Amino acid sequence: MHDATPLIATIVGGLVLAFIFGAIANRLRLPVLAGYLVAGVVAGPFTPGYVADAGIAQELADLGVILLMFGVGLHFSLKDLLSVKAISIPGAAVQMGVATGLGMLLGWWLDWPLAQGFVFGLALSVASTVVLLRAMEERRLLDSDRGRIAVGWLIVEDLAMVLALVLLPAIGGFLGSEKGGAAPSMGELFETVAWTVGKVVVFVALMLIVGKRVIPWTLQAVSATGSRELFRLAVLAMALGVAFGAAHLFDVSFELGAFFAGMMMGESKLSQQAAEETLPLRDAFAVLFFVSIGMLFNPHILVEHPWIVLAACLIIIVGKSAAAFVIVRAFGRPVKTALTIATSLAQIGEFSFILAALGVSVGLISEQARDVILAAAIVSILVNPLLFVALDRWIAKHDADAPEPHPAATGGHTVLVGFGRVGRRVFAELRAAGARVLVIETDEDAVRALRDSGDADVVIGNAAAALVLAEANLAGARALIVAVPDPFEAGQVVRAARQLRADLPIVARAHSQECMDHLAGLGASEVIYGEQELAHSLFEASRGDRAPVAGSGH
Repeated sequence: MHDATPLIATIVGGLVLAFIFGAIANRLRLPVLAGYLVAGVVAGPFTPGYVADAGIAQELADLGVILLMFGVGLHFSLKDLLSVKAISIPGAAVQMGVATGLGMLLGWWLDWPLAQGFVFGLALSVASTVVLLRAMEERRLLDSDRGRIAVGWLIVEDLAMVLALVLLPAIGGFLGSEKGGAAPSMGELFETVAWTVGKVVVFVALMLIVGKRVIPWTLQAVSATGSRELFRLAVLAMALGVAFGAAHLFDVSFELGAFFAGMMMGESKLSQQAAEETLPLRDAFAVLFFVSIGMLFNPHILVEHPWIVLAACLIIIVGKSAAAFVIVRAFGRPVKTALTIATSLAQIGEFSFILAALGVSVGLISEQARDVILAAAIVSILVNPLLFVALDRWIAKHDADAPEPHPAATGGHTVLVGFGRVGRRVFAELRAAGARVLVIETDEDAVRALRDSGDADVVIGNAAAALVLAEANLAGARALIVAVPDPFEAGQVVRAARQLRADLPIVARAHSQECMDHLAGLGASEVIYGEQELAHSLFEASRGDRAPVAGSGH
């Protein structure tokens, strides 16, 4: 029975092991990604005990990448992408060239064939989509200048790898592959490149001309039915359908197809709701992505070729990052931006695995080189969150570009985190009472509405970040109100604020008794339990103890 259900066994085994080892990693104050990777190693074929289906795990991981890139596209616009093209295109090209050159240099030192060194270096040059975007999302950087540069850089690398995956089999003979056959002529090579680029151009044009109109219209029409289930299904169908069609009809990667689907859906006013509907699936499949990476890892490579693995890791973490840092600074960007981009790119992932597998299949690289790439990927992914933690601390202490307090945050003001349905009502009450309010928000539509109204001052960013709290002048604030609905996000804000100022009155909202306890334990002065307050108000109204309000039906 168990053998007949490999899909269920892989999903259940992957998620259960990821939870167990992720919880252990969190308890040990390690990145939870480390736990997910260890779960994959345990479920992989190189360790005793339970072995998940690696093929199915990889396909589930692909779904995670598709949904993640779709979510990024929802928050991106073509204008955002074009705004960073001057740095992303040359930057990605030069950085990939440097990393590839360093890989070839290592191959020359190891007496590898030229072809193997080239493919090996190319595999070390491209960053993982999932790792980069998770780091950006955790820090709410996707809507910042640093986030736009990172995503633009990622798209350029994506396009370069699409071209590389198409060309490698064609030029295998030219590079020295035993399986590649005769080297193609220059005319044949040019024809292959032109055909590949042409299909990408047709896909992009089709999305910008047709998709930009059809996708938002479809979403609006489905929303008009009033069925949330149908709306959620429509969002997933369009995200996965466009990604699948892009890959099979235009030979464009799943990731790029999903990104454009999200970007076109972002033209709709319902894009925020679409992002919320796909978030649970994105998180679940992203976990399976890291589990699938762990399953590919052969621990024996660390014993058999430790120095080669170390050298590959240094190319990824030091060489590639240093190149990115120099490039970004050469374009006149601040040190903070350069360090963020460099840290984001200090890892490799899914495209590296695909390229390595293709290289082995066409005889361009050995299985040993492939195992080194996989080992270096695991190490770089484990190290990357630690690099970001170090970067966050450096920015908090040494960033010369750290913002001055907002002009409105002169002291005695109330800081309101979140401008959703509850936040808007709280804001209205505060303004009616004559209070000075400073709002911290990340949603672009909410920020635009606030600024257009001229009623409030806004700080854009993650309220749990030290720089954002510094700009809001929390040290001089009268009170902090945390109106975001997510208890984990609210908890991060409360904890950061309490660490910054011990005597600050902090009021937060909760949806359950457990959330109340959680937020109170992190330092909230008072936690408002919504359903409890609603029940109390209904009870008072039933006794006639409250005056009727507008819209009550009286």
